[in-house]
Amino acid sequence: MLIAGEVHTGLLRGSDPVTADRARRLVDLVVGEPVLVSHRPMAYVRSPEIPVGVDCGIGGAGAGRRVRGVGTALQRAAITGGHVVQGSAATTLVRAGGSTRQPWSHYLTRPGVIETLGRTRWDEVAEALTGTDRPGPTLDLGAMAGRVADRVQRAAPRGGPAPLRASRTRLRWTARPGEQPLVRFSVRADDLRLLELSVPAEPAGLAGELTALAEDVALHDWLLSTLLELVGKSALGVVDRQAALQRLVPAIDYLLHLWMPGARGGEISAAVWASLDRRPGFSRQWQTLVHRIRDQLSAGAVAALAAAGPR
Repeated sequence: MLIAGEVHTGLLRGSDPVTADRARRLVDLVVGEPVLVSHRPMAYVRSPEIPVGVDCGIGGAGAGRRVRGVGTALQRAAITGGHVVQGSAATTLVRAGGSTRQPWSHYLTRPGVIETLGRTRWDEVAEALTGTDRPGPTLDLGAMAGRVADRVQRAAPRGGPAPLRASRTRLRWTARPGEQPLVRFSVRADDLRLLELSVPAEPAGLAGELTALAEDVALHDWLLSTLLELVGKSALGVVDRQAALQRLVPAIDYLLHLWMPGARGGEISAAVWASLDRRPGFSRQWQTLVHRIRDQLSAGAVAALAAAGPR
């Protein structure tokens, strides 16, 4: 068994964050299905899950072998803080009970499950789904995640010039049962990350929780990556202090208050975040950047007071 998914995270189009009501309408993607709305600890809305039928190669087959997957993946969209949009797709892969493809009615009764036909080796499948190459018509969860994120972006209101620009990032993730818990996070490219999880419990019953966890990790990786880029472009210590601080104002207005890793998760989320904070040190790096920005603000305020002179 293997659970796999991909999350795309980016800035919602527009010059200002959308209201909670507008965000809810943007992710209302399935008629008659409720949208998840949360105001604590931050504004968050999530669309209903949309089943996507697949019948394609899975990848990871060696010479003379072909693994075929039939079933459904689940895609959904979310908006956090009124201006961070995520598209997500995930599925649980299991071996089929036989070697014959079943009618679609069989697979539709198990939403979010893809059955594999052929000799399946989970290590090979996991490597294929998290790799950068997509040979031939194989399962592409990233395309599903990107489509649902684009759907929300197209419906977002057009405004004036955006005060903040940021690149979209992609997080590919897998989860498998294992005797020992494992958390491995790596950066594969400027926009691509990989999260590998091993959980001691049977992961099939944890698919929803693991998907939410991956989305949370993707959100905070995007926040950290965006803040790193903004601090780098501000040229602190190189250009005039006030000019550098002006470039950091969007980060202060839009990003700093969103850092709440694991705020909506359970025990698994807490354990994963504890591991990520040890290595690679998400929160330590974030706090270092925040302290640097606040130190520059303090120094700028002191300089402004000194320039004003005594009253």
